[in-house]
Amino acid sequence: QVQLVESGGGLVQPGGSLRLSCAASGSFFRINTMGWYRQAPGKQRELVATITSGGRTNYADSVKGRFTVSGENAKNTVYLQMNSLKPEDTAVYSCYAEIKLYPLQPPLPYWGQGTQVTVSS
Repeated sequence: QVQLVESGGGLVQPGGSLRLSCAASGSFFRINTMGWYRQAPGKQRELVATITSGGRTNYADSVKGRFTVSGENAKNTVYLQMNSLKPEDTAVYSCYAEIKLYPLQPPLPYWGQGTQVTVSS
């Protein structure tokens, strides 16, 4: 059973910073991609940032220059450093991973339980 466990959400003032972490546990062959999505009230879930096992990153335009996604392959962990936070960044942030359970099977999507990030004065 693969699990993604997030930590690091909370309340922060505009202009502040937060760091989210997500660790994958369980039995699997390899993690191809890890990253973060978010969903604000009344809005659809949207991609925030992802990183491949090779280190290639992808960001939503709205967070470029402010957020940084990084990973530690040895720890099966992904981080999201969020700087210069804005009220519009308020959302539930969910960890995402594409994981191969076995070498010859395609990767499967997995989600964390989500962590609330609130940016407010």
